[in-house]
Amino acid sequence: MQSYCVRLTAFRKSPKKRNSLKIARCWSSIGRKFAGAQALSIGDGCGIKALIEHLFLHALGFLHEHTRYDRDDYVTINFKNIITGYESNFNKYRENQTTTEDTPYDYYSVMHYDKNAFSNGNGSTIITKRPEFQDVIGQLLGMSEYDAIKLNKLYKCNSSISFLDHCSFDDESLCQMSVCSAADYGWQRVKSVSGINVNDHTYLGKEQNGTSFFMHFSTKARNQGDAARMESKKMTPKRDCKVQCLQFYYHHSGNESDQLNIWIREYQNEADSRGTLRLMDQITEPPGNYWKLHHVPLNANKTFQVVFEARKGAGNSSGGFSLDDINISETECPHTWQIRDFEKVLKNSVSGTWMFSPLFYSSDGYRFQAVLILYQNYLSIYVRLVSGVYDDQLQWPCPWRQITFQMLDQNPHIQKRMSSEKSFTTDPSLIYSNVSVWDNPRKTGTQVVIGNETIYLGIFWGYEYAIMKEDLTKREFIKGGDIIFLFTMQDISGLRQKNSLPCPKVTVKNFNISFDAVVKQGQCATSDCLGIFCTSSTSFLILLVVCFRLLVN
Repeated sequence: MQSYCVRLTAFRKSPKKRNSLKIARCWSSIGRKFAGAQALSIGDGCGIKALIEHLFLHALGFLHEHTRYDRDDYVTINFKNIITGYESNFNKYRENQTTTEDTPYDYYSVMHYDKNAFSNGNGSTIITKRPEFQDVIGQLLGMSEYDAIKLNKLYKCNSSISFLDHCSFDDESLCQMSVCSAADYGWQRVKSVSGINVNDHTYLGKEQNGTSFFMHFSTKARNQGDAARMESKKMTPKRDCKVQCLQFYYHHSGNESDQLNIWIREYQNEADSRGTLRLMDQITEPPGNYWKLHHVPLNANKTFQVVFEARKGAGNSSGGFSLDDINISETECPHTWQIRDFEKVLKNSVSGTWMFSPLFYSSDGYRFQAVLILYQNYLSIYVRLVSGVYDDQLQWPCPWRQITFQMLDQNPHIQKRMSSEKSFTTDPSLIYSNVSVWDNPRKTGTQVVIGNETIYLGIFWGYEYAIMKEDLTKREFIKGGDIIFLFTMQDISGLRQKNSLPCPKVTVKNFNISFDAVVKQGQCATSDCLGIFCTSSTSFLILLVVCFRLLVN
């Protein structure tokens, strides 16, 4: 949904809907073939995101990528290695039979067969002309960037269902963001910061190019309370459920009393020029000196802006706050597990090493934890329920919650990511070793002490072969040495009675903070920022006069 505009809706006796059936195998017709409902089979073994997307793209008119008219420039088909009777799956279409929508040949396409598709055992059936893509074709992550572009072109749309904004600050326009402060200091667009080991996050681990920038607010040599704002462009929610997620990376190198406050400024109508500010999150913690992924749930109902306010705290500082790779979408925010120096952990750990996530709460109060087990050639991921403060208010065994985890592709642009994603649902009738897997951990779990808390741990459930180690290098799963897993736990029990779910709710946090004169002001004017500087009104007017004289001369 981040990348494309096609929406799947509930079946309501419309003659043009797709019927998803569970038959013996996976199949779909190409394009609309019938006047009425059209069958699409998602059988046993087909419940993988990439396979389902593959089938739906067939129904939407997509052919296999390796059957393009220009495929011989990119791959070689070994017909002698194909099982007899299946050669037609590799037929090439003529240029006048299909359209590529002016997209390049895509080795990453979810519509591309893998190298051994329909092999008779005598070798690969597809050989890529570029060897580095031989193990890429047939990927099971999901739709690629060009799959989404082609789909949007085919259906003549130029926006996605849920995507709102992205900024990596590589462009001098700051993605139409604006910055302002009460004095001659503030957010600056920089390539590095003197005295601090921090580089641009967008190209972290790669060769830094001439456009590698990020934003930085220094709390060094400032007075307590000094603050500056950076505001996004105005955005208007499009989806029925008014829930958004702000995602960004930050690098905190200042003092633990420094603050990064995240507000939204919501406008009631076009005549409202000031908007109403609401504080959605606050980061104040000991400096970490590394890039950290952060999510902020938002609940704007009307046109809004996101406001980043950095504020100098009471203590001494040698750095400040840095921001990069901002993404905003109309989705729920996930829980985040960022494992530091994962590359070193992989290299130095023995097979069978266990790693435990923080404890998370679902939106309706179930507490859970993930475990990652490192083996020689693969990684296993499991989830277990953990006793929590709301247990006496919940339904047990935990019924029909869909637990989804992603190994995040850390591409800076959310629309270009191809994360590894898997899901399963908590079936309240599931029994393992005579124990109800999703029952109350206080009843069936093991008692342990973590910190100062006594808790009960339930049974693990998940995927043994979740991730093959060889796949860790295929995308930006490891960046700056870190790997990031995202988790959600969603109540889908309503789908057993009807075809839709209620809108999720955003829990509003309470903060002890007062509105000062800077925050009470209206929105930042884009003219407050010139180049990479954030200036005062007087300085800005002087610069305007200088620029005008230069133009006149």
